[in-house]
Amino acid sequence: MKKIWITSLARDEKAVAGVLGLARSYGLEADGHFWTDDLSHMAWLAPKEPLASPETSLWVILGSGKEMTAPSVRYGLSLLALSVQGDKGAGFPVLWLDTDKGLSAEVLPTPLQGADIVAAAEPSLGAKLVAKANVPPHAVFADYRLAVHANPGFGVWFEVGPGKGLAWSGALLGVSGGAVDAHGVGPSGAIPQKAVLRYPVKGLTLALNDREYTAWAVQNDLDDTQSYYARVQETLTGLLFGPYTQDDEADVHVLAL
Repeated sequence: MKKIWITSLARDEKAVAGVLGLARSYGLEADGHFWTDDLSHMAWLAPKEPLASPETSLWVILGSGKEMTAPSVRYGLSLLALSVQGDKGAGFPVLWLDTDKGLSAEVLPTPLQGADIVAAAEPSLGAKLVAKANVPPHAVFADYRLAVHANPGFGVWFEVGPGKGLAWSGALLGVSGGAVDAHGVGPSGAIPQKAVLRYPVKGLTLALNDREYTAWAVQNDLDDTQSYYARVQETLTGLLFGPYTQDDEADVHVLAL
């Protein structure tokens, strides 16, 4: 039996019960939670384990554009999405049930812009849930790696590095709406306890698309088994990362959060 996980951004028990009942009537195992908007206690981490479980084949988000106007909700959802995608791949399917019929992908944070958006009252919703849950996650090629590591003890860290078979001569990570306060280099998959940093740089100011980023960087050589790690503080609205360069122009990846 396919399993889906439902995240409801508003505490609407009737709406959630309706989706749960519909999913189960179509032969899907369904569970979920109400979203808690509490970044200081990392409440966004609570559903990561069931979402990242191999048994979960679809993430269903129930909400509207109204909830997405809150920076803390956007950032929490972005962190959860990146964390789950780090385990299951960027192609992990997401179905967004729009409760106001006016949501477009463009207003979603970058990590969720691949979601399919349908009206929560869509007559054929049950069939759509089944179809989406049974589509195998598609592989997404990227020339970079991006993951999130977090717990209340060591904070929120982003891990970035080159994609499979590629290499970077140094790495850079910049944020808008927040700050970087620690960084390191080490094997992919785990924050390094110790690291030797080559020519570390702190507090670079970068401007891109009318947005300003504050970045840290190192010149360590990275292959696809090595990563650059940066700890961030506050509520980010944007993320920028890529190989480090001292040129005026850089080839970087940018995410709206």
